[in-house]
Amino acid sequence: MAANTTEAKLDLVKKHIKAFPDFPIKGILFRDICPILKDPGALTAVIDLFEEHVRQTHHQVELIAGLDARGFLFGPLLAQRLGVGFVLIRKKGKLPGRTVSVPYTLEYGQAEVEMQEDAVAPGQKVLLIDDLLATGGTLSAACELLRKNKAELLGCVVVIEMKDLHGSERIKPATVFSLIQY
Repeated sequence: MAANTTEAKLDLVKKHIKAFPDFPIKGILFRDICPILKDPGALTAVIDLFEEHVRQTHHQVELIAGLDARGFLFGPLLAQRLGVGFVLIRKKGKLPGRTVSVPYTLEYGQAEVEMQEDAVAPGQKVLLIDDLLATGGTLSAACELLRKNKAELLGCVVVIEMKDLHGSERIKPATVFSLIQY
């Protein structure tokens, strides 16, 4: 049975997020979106909710950029619905051709995100998508990468936001739309 209202869709999505205590390390409560992907109704609900938000607030979007790897799962579906293109933002060393990259700091070291040099045109209106916003390190680096390429970053959309980790503070002035907040 398909979820018809916004509230019913959100309830369906919440029902399909599984919590794993002490993963990947002790003290972390991991929120798993795999059950959403396994259920066609829940996946449709996520894309419906994203589409509704984007059409209401970012109707000028020209491109969706997805973060490695779970942004790749939701981004192309949303881009297809909106009739816009999709580009990959990956971990360093995973894309062919000339790339641009931005380094960032993790709790345990350094990392870099990159995209192909010609992925985004200057001034292109881009929306960034990922599955989860926690501390904001990767999403912040992706925002910086898009700005470095002179894209107009409209905002970020995520399935889950861990509010107590204050990741949205790290990506300002970009805004975040999250379906579920913990």
